Amino acid sequence: MSVFLEILKITLPALVVALTSYFIIKEMLTKQLQVQEQKLRRDRQENTMPLRMQAYERISLLVERLSLGGLLLRTQHGNMQAATLKITLMLAVQQEFEHNISQQIYVSEKLWQIIKATRDDLFQFIELVSEKVPADAPAQVLGEALLRYHDQRDSDPIATAQAAIRREAATLF
Repeated sequence: MSVFLEILKITLPALVVALTSYFIIKEMLTKQLQVQEQKLRRDRQENTMPLRMQAYERISLLVERLSLGGLLLRTQHGNMQAATLKITLMLAVQQEFEHNISQQIYVSEKLWQIIKATRDDLFQFIELVSEKVPADAPAQVLGEALLRYHDQRDSDPIATAQAAIRREAATLF
């Protein structure tokens, strides 16, 4: 029995020291891992910040280029008919959108949905106003009708999208 007690006197303190060491080392390693993860997250954020800011700039430019006045200036030419202007406007909107589609990976899903809704609203608006103008009318007639109806709208999807971009970009700071 005394041999057993002697072994117990030696192994019990050794076991306590081993368990204590294990938990201390485990805690230290866990904290060290957390610090490394935070540093990695911070580094990743610092690396992607310029890309995200560039994405907000490009999306802001996209929305600005989708404004009706700018679209008409870029697409309306001399002897165009209303039907041709309608198609040209729709193509210009789609091309602008497709040119910037990759920016969606840098912005929130909510903002991207707002941008898509702005594009879709513009398509519907052009279609709606085009139906009120004869297809063979001069393009200038359709352009004036688009601007007139646009001024009468209750809400401006372009302004809504621009405000959403500014709000989300502000969260980066």
